[in-house]
Amino acid sequence: MTHAPTEPGSSGSRHEPADGTAGGPPRRRRRVVRWIVGCAVVLLAAAGATGYWLYSDLDGNIKGIDIDKAIGDDRPEKLPASGQNILILGSDSRAGANAALGTGDVSGARSDTALVVHIPKGRTRAVAVSIPRDTLVTRPECTEPDGSTVASAKRVMFNSIYSQVGPACVVKTVEQISGVRMDHYVEIDFAGFKGLVDAIGGVTVTVGQDIHDTSSGLDITAGTHRLNGTQALQFVRTRHGIGDGSDLGRIGLQQKFLIALLTEIKHQDLLGSPAKAYTIADKLTASLTTDSQLASLTKLAEFGRSVNGIDPASMDTIMLPVRYDTQDPNRVVAAQPQANRLWRALRKDEAVPASARKSPARGGGTP
Repeated sequence: MTHAPTEPGSSGSRHEPADGTAGGPPRRRRRVVRWIVGCAVVLLAAAGATGYWLYSDLDGNIKGIDIDKAIGDDRPEKLPASGQNILILGSDSRAGANAALGTGDVSGARSDTALVVHIPKGRTRAVAVSIPRDTLVTRPECTEPDGSTVASAKRVMFNSIYSQVGPACVVKTVEQISGVRMDHYVEIDFAGFKGLVDAIGGVTVTVGQDIHDTSSGLDITAGTHRLNGTQALQFVRTRHGIGDGSDLGRIGLQQKFLIALLTEIKHQDLLGSPAKAYTIADKLTASLTTDSQLASLTKLAEFGRSVNGIDPASMDTIMLPVRYDTQDPNRVVAAQPQANRLWRALRKDEAVPASARKSPARGGGTP
């Protein structure tokens, strides 16, 4: 999903402002994050499993960012070599193929989904921390790609940093608020998501009610449907046509679709179909932006193989504990001491305690 916003991720709220708000039933939120991360892990693993069939010219599809150069030396310490932390962003750009996706009149670009994935030593399990998109944070001083400096700013909405300064600043912000060093950065854009769904031949979903959303364009009846890429985008971005019209309804649809997508990917015979493997790899790599250390098929495949032992279904998924902001109830801030306990557990490669999982902001009604 590259530089962009429109209806970034979902966290639910008591009110539905232009940018959305955080919250939502904890159980549903955990399942949503689990399947988002599951898809990411499966895609990386698929890259490793089908590496034989990927042609060298696909290397040029992957866009790389030198995070180390952009951020400099003011960073947290690295984990032991076998442990890894990855920042995964989903975004939609107004440029290129994304311009035709009907993503609305919002200018610029915002991160749609933000996940800090912690893979402890041994790489057989993972913890995924979702950062609500409307969390107010202090953005550190960052450097633009042209070398100019952007001053630090307080009370900045997390998902706006991407459009304001770019992905390297998002990485730096996450490191500053968490004290956790990000070893890798992976971003996928909406156009790539659409192309991936089309490349695997669509995804089957079943809905229990008619959905007519003029905003997203989704118009389907109750029952089972095979969605193509365009319809899949409409499906995961729909909110007005389901539930109470807030982001809470969209969370349910995203959960349903991501489970279906993961199931579809697992059923694909990639090794038995070189042509399909190439098509999927082409769509996937064309939509990827990574840190420079992963920006090649060889490196991406190697990393995919290294995390192949992780079962997405057993992944520990947590939302950053947040509370409603006292000045603006449609925004949230990190809840303390829970957030500090969560980040400390990741830094020390320890199990996340129950006291770090409780979020005071739980959102509005259930759709």
